[in-house]
Amino acid sequence: MTQTIFEIEEIINNRIMEIQNTLAEDPYRLHYHLMPHIGLLNDPNGFAYFNGQYHIFYQWNPFETKHGIKYWGHYISEDLVHWKEAPIALAPDQWYDINGCYSGSAVVHDDKLYLFYTGNVMDGDDEETRKAYQCMAVSEDGINFEKKGPIIYVPEGYTAHFRDPKVFCKNNQWYMVIGAQTMEGKGEAVLYTSPDLENWSFRGALAGSGHNGLFDFGYMWECPDLFTLEDQDILIVCPQGLQPKGYEFNNIFHAGYLAGKVDYEHVSFDHGKFTELDRGFDFYAPQTMIDSKGRRLMIGWMGNAEEGDSIHPTTRYEWIHTLTLPRQLEWNNDKLLQNPVKELQSLRENKVVYTDIPLSEESISLPNIQGNVFEMEIALDAADDYSFSIVLGENNQVHFDKSTDTFSLKRLNLADGNSFEYRSCLLEDLRNIRIFKDTSSIELFINDGEEVFSARIFDYPDDKNVQFNATGNVSMDIRKWDLQKLNAFNMNNLNQTIEI
Repeated sequence: MTQTIFEIEEIINNRIMEIQNTLAEDPYRLHYHLMPHIGLLNDPNGFAYFNGQYHIFYQWNPFETKHGIKYWGHYISEDLVHWKEAPIALAPDQWYDINGCYSGSAVVHDDKLYLFYTGNVMDGDDEETRKAYQCMAVSEDGINFEKKGPIIYVPEGYTAHFRDPKVFCKNNQWYMVIGAQTMEGKGEAVLYTSPDLENWSFRGALAGSGHNGLFDFGYMWECPDLFTLEDQDILIVCPQGLQPKGYEFNNIFHAGYLAGKVDYEHVSFDHGKFTELDRGFDFYAPQTMIDSKGRRLMIGWMGNAEEGDSIHPTTRYEWIHTLTLPRQLEWNNDKLLQNPVKELQSLRENKVVYTDIPLSEESISLPNIQGNVFEMEIALDAADDYSFSIVLGENNQVHFDKSTDTFSLKRLNLADGNSFEYRSCLLEDLRNIRIFKDTSSIELFINDGEEVFSARIFDYPDDKNVQFNATGNVSMDIRKWDLQKLNAFNMNNLNQTIEI
């Protein structure tokens, strides 16, 4: 017999009680990022603003620290900073989603919150027997959801790798973009339309591998998201199967965007090149929404390492992965800019300011700059060829080399714990950098959001040293804040959830 959500919640909470001492000793738990108390978190889902509150759902396997049958976990906030955990929103308990409630989105219509997700059905481990259904669930209170069942079946010409519906309204017409794989093994983003959110019509492929110059561009496109910024149509998509190319495509899977103009009537997309959204080690499956202030906001999954899950340092504490900070998107000079939402400034305390600090090849530390839970803003004044480095703890380094126009992030290799690994991008100059460090995570926002690096980093918990060095004529201004520790483990916090 299928367990109810109440029974599942009780099992999870009992397990948390059993290992509470282990969780309390975990040095890697994050303090202002969203993460699971237990189990595996991956794709953000259903990012929406409903009844004066922000809702973010997420893929969740609460019973293991590896991928398996997925539920929809749920957090709610009034300010994008302080989040309360809501009950599980979707559980795999129907014939059409029995092996997982996979990723999807949310929209608000007629004072109700609609969820759209992919129901996954498997007959054993045979991929040939996989079935995928695009499903809908509806809520009047944003907490309790009534499943309505499948609304879209896989169309002819596509495999069962057909998932991640993202729904939006444009010109009084509902649209849905879905990640797909053709029978020839090519990734695509396909488009549907609907007058009422229940009856959907297939319109065709909007973009994909083999379309508009994207040759051999992935065997599957996941987590599509289509929206407009400054009259620019932007399709975010996660192509799987890309091969490394210089500084690009060096993770297992990739998230990026195409920008151009969509012809909704004839279903075509005249776009430019694919640009990665994040240059770090851990970023995937981002989702966007428009809030009541008219901002286009985005949250991603700060995890991208299926092969590394078993050696991930947090698995010993029975949890793995986190979401990124919420970011505001803007379009400027043919570039998608990302910056942390302003509401995060409410976490700041213990401000420290240094101005016009000269740097040399000899590393320096500055009083009250150390820590592992902080925000830091650095502005550089540099001339001619130069390099600049920030060393975080013993093993992690942020580095820019003007002679090669290369910006890099170095961390200890999770696979062996001895070697180092790098992610890099080309950058004409380094004007400023904004750093969010949260115990075992780092997010870098470079040149007012022109480039972003997101990564999990696992340095020694007690090593809070931050050092700076440079070559050439370089000086810097620094502003640094400690950030409030919202998620410090406390069993009492587990009771601060939203009641059904």
